[in-house]
Amino acid sequence: MARTTAHKEGKATVKVIYRTTKTLKDGSHPFWLRITKDRKSTYIATGLTLHPKNWNEKYSNYKEAIRKNLPDGYRDKLIDKLVEWETKYTKAANDLAESDEQHNTRTVASKAIEGRKKARSLSLLKYMDELIVSFTMARQLGNARVYRNVRNQLSTFLQNEDVPFSQVTVKLCKDFEQWQRSRGNSDTYISVLFRTLRAVINKAIAEGVAKPEHYPFARNVAEKYKFSVGQFDTSTEKRAISRDEIRRIEAFEPMARHTGKWATIKNAAEIERLRRAKHVFLFSFYCGGINFVDLAQLRWSNFDSDEKGCTRLRYIRQKTGGKFNIRLVAPALEILNHYRLSTPAPKEYVFDILQASTHKTPAQTKNRLDKILSQVNADLKAIAASVGIETPLTTYVARHSFATSLKNSGTHTAVISQAMGHKTEAVTAIYLDSFASEIVDSAYDALL
Repeated sequence: MARTTAHKEGKATVKVIYRTTKTLKDGSHPFWLRITKDRKSTYIATGLTLHPKNWNEKYSNYKEAIRKNLPDGYRDKLIDKLVEWETKYTKAANDLAESDEQHNTRTVASKAIEGRKKARSLSLLKYMDELIVSFTMARQLGNARVYRNVRNQLSTFLQNEDVPFSQVTVKLCKDFEQWQRSRGNSDTYISVLFRTLRAVINKAIAEGVAKPEHYPFARNVAEKYKFSVGQFDTSTEKRAISRDEIRRIEAFEPMARHTGKWATIKNAAEIERLRRAKHVFLFSFYCGGINFVDLAQLRWSNFDSDEKGCTRLRYIRQKTGGKFNIRLVAPALEILNHYRLSTPAPKEYVFDILQASTHKTPAQTKNRLDKILSQVNADLKAIAASVGIETPLTTYVARHSFATSLKNSGTHTAVISQAMGHKTEAVTAIYLDSFASEIVDSAYDALL
């Protein structure tokens, strides 16, 4: 709806950004689109990258900054693709401004997607670009990251040439698999790539972008001539540690080891970091194997007292939406009280991993959690080495250890299933069978 002449809606600006603050595994930096309006910006990932050795930073225009020494006409192709991205989003900004519709940067992005859907060709990479933008707009950042990685892998494999869906054949899938294996990637990693690619094609067929007759994946065992995503060995060794090893972690106390200049600051930071890793692991173990993402986002409002005066933890698991109501045992309560330095506000985070004033957006939260999770897992391995535990400790080992400890104590699988939030006992049985073979072995000892 057009607005009155009393107000003229401004136009958003669109600019290609070479994001040097983000470095990919191959050392390259990505290109993003920055949409700016009313001093607010939205960033859209293009999936295009360039190594910094091929970028001349003294130029502000990407057409000049991309060096001319790129081989095989890649420079022209890259510029053409960037121009295409810039043109589509600029057109969306112009159309919204000319119609005098009230809008913001996200509206421009949505308008561009809409325009692209109307005029798009039936090609794989362009369609994946649209899905990535859609996930980003919906703040489904985990999905956006997974799809972007698969899109970039395919783009490199295809030598930056897009292909129509009709050319996503069984042969292409087999060649892509062999290319991945030649790079030393595992079955688990390759499986993720193909499951994502299969999801892309299923979405494309559902939207009428791709034709069902070109579908390259096997739907059942009878379709042996098609590509089977189920062929990959995705089983992983589930590790659990013993109750004795849990006790060793509980007894662990971080020690100062730095000397010399800044030793006081370094020691304080390291001790606090190791103590947090210890608390995260043990709190997860004693609270039903709560995973790191949920634990890090616990607020004081998640805890209350029941009619018996017991402290209870109530939260909703982000991954499944399952609701948990857990009575805190003494070790978990002791950890909780360590962080209860005063009368905390209900909305404050318990473990000081996130700060409400700093981590406001889903992207900021996810980036912070990814960073701290890596740090915690590294610190857990240092703790394991200090107390003589050979199992490589991670936060997920706490979950496995929780389940195994219950199983070893004779707890029924149905109870473990409920405690872990599994939908069925069958899930729990598979979960346990994969890492508790010693339980089966011990059963045979009774025959001796």
